[in-house]
Amino acid sequence: MRYIADIVNADKMSGRSRKYKIIFSPQKFYACEMVLEEEGVFGDVTCDEWSFYLLPLDEDIISMELPEFFRDYFLEGDHRWINSIARALQLLNSLYGPFGRAYGIGRCAKMSFELWRDLEGESEGDGQGRKPEIGNVFLMDRDTDYVTALCSQVVYEGLVDDTFRIKCGSVDFGPDVTSSDKSIKVLLNAQDKVFSQIRNEHFSSVFGFLSQKSRNLQAQYDRRRGMDIKQMKNFVSQELKGLKQEHRLLSLHIGACESIMKKKTKQDFQEMIKAEHSLLEGFDIRESTSFIEEHIDRQVSPIESLRLMCLLSITENGLVPKDYRSLKTQYLQSYGPEHLLTFHNLKRIGLLTEQAAGETLTAVESRVSKLVTDRAAGKITDAFNSLARKSNFRAISKKLGLIPRLDGEYDLKLPRDMAYVFSGAYVPLSCKIIEQVLERRGWQGLEEVVRLLNGHEFSVSDSAAEDSAEAQRVVLAVFLGGCTFSEIAALRFLGKERGCKFIFLTTAITNSARVMEAMTEARA
Repeated sequence: MRYIADIVNADKMSGRSRKYKIIFSPQKFYACEMVLEEEGVFGDVTCDEWSFYLLPLDEDIISMELPEFFRDYFLEGDHRWINSIARALQLLNSLYGPFGRAYGIGRCAKMSFELWRDLEGESEGDGQGRKPEIGNVFLMDRDTDYVTALCSQVVYEGLVDDTFRIKCGSVDFGPDVTSSDKSIKVLLNAQDKVFSQIRNEHFSSVFGFLSQKSRNLQAQYDRRRGMDIKQMKNFVSQELKGLKQEHRLLSLHIGACESIMKKKTKQDFQEMIKAEHSLLEGFDIRESTSFIEEHIDRQVSPIESLRLMCLLSITENGLVPKDYRSLKTQYLQSYGPEHLLTFHNLKRIGLLTEQAAGETLTAVESRVSKLVTDRAAGKITDAFNSLARKSNFRAISKKLGLIPRLDGEYDLKLPRDMAYVFSGAYVPLSCKIIEQVLERRGWQGLEEVVRLLNGHEFSVSDSAAEDSAEAQRVVLAVFLGGCTFSEIAALRFLGKERGCKFIFLTTAITNSARVMEAMTEARA
């Protein structure tokens, strides 16, 4: 606002006479008008508001494109975007009729829902006369599940986002992907026939699919050899354009896969995944800590090192004071003292915390687990847990069965549950909560989980919208603070299994790097 005011004042000083219009999107804030008034230009400008709340990225993904929401709300405690969320819900409600049941967990989710209900009351509900098309809506705060957001993504769409950064549903593929000296902007959605078939697949299955697709495409091209003139004419006018487009997309996705493989091989991706799985399962914590220390010492990536430290902290309910000081010192020595404020931010938000004395005996458990069998180690761990305060993540994980018990190898090509999005090692907590609440049609039986997640849950039903069986099969999942492509893939899988359709509304698409960058003070 001060920058705009400076321009207006400079024009006035030089005697230029102009008209000024400021358009605020998605909403106008009173604080902005105050600044204009302080600078003495409020009377010279006209202000307008462009209520742009929803941007459809795909057939089932709607984004509010508010990446700043995560830091503003969860770190700064700024509530200004809650009105935008409530108005976005009001808009959907007016378009698709009243929601049958509303569930949610988290402080922001509850405030947004209550404000939306108030707005509905004031406007006397534009969508009340419409036939309900969305039976269930579920609102969730990002801080309910930080673990899923911090894990490395292994589904194709998630890996493309981690490697190339998907922005507003499109991605820039550089010369390493296009095999030319040009970069290409590609729209990634259901319209891309190749991408729509591999987006939710585990990366290990993608190469096989693409090579099969390539053979099928070649076979379709080869058909023209035995054609007469009439058939060739039909082939050229009806099929050739589509085949060429598919061939172009296929070569781009093969190039993207090769580029991802090269980058991940350089970063010891398999070792990192192994360390992450150990943290999630609670085994070999010492080894994982050593891996993180080595990662910091080698200066692989400041964001990645920070992410692994946060994952260790959350899964262990905070770091042992000795480990916290050691890791923090090593990090600041490797990447620079300018990151000191970042540690303060991470501590405030609860991503990287220090335990009070006597909270855990992880190191002892880890040593004991090497000396005895898994079953005995489990019993000893339980005994230690009864002495020390239980880690919330560990307790929630045990309660909801987030770590699948495997008999033999997990088949990633034919997944049996949502854990496939993390190579069969972990079911995303956010998705498991949604599954359980929808199954129980409320929070009954999940009281202990809610307590461990710090509450703020709600469940409200609208009897007027209960009748439609078709609407009951549609679920609007609202993520406040960002949603990852892994969570989207997991809930799409759940939808297929349960015969329902998930529609995603998020403040922005996020991943581990974006979460870390939002907390970083040392700007590059």
